[in-house]
Amino acid sequence: MKIWLTEQPTGIRLTLHVQPGARKSEVAGEHGDALKIRLAAPPVEGKANAALLLWLAECLQVPRKAVSLLSGERNRHKIVAVQGLDAVTALQRLLPHA
Repeated sequence: MKIWLTEQPTGIRLTLHVQPGARKSEVAGEHGDALKIRLAAPPVEGKANAALLLWLAECLQVPRKAVSLLSGERNRHKIVAVQGLDAVTALQRLLPHA
């Protein structure tokens, strides 16, 4: 299993390194002990955080309310919880070509 992905009793927890202001939102590989996400949203007043949670919900095919930011509100290093999803399915949806 990946170091940036941990299974929890109710879902998964992701450790992310987020790069806001990119051309498009996408997974950009691993960055140390985190999964790097390029995000096509500006780092202004929480817009990047809202865009990240929405993008993750769409990418992981879960409802938006199932994705929550646990830490890193004002930092590139973030921890996100996703309810109702197992680690194997999450890996398949985040890294479909791996």
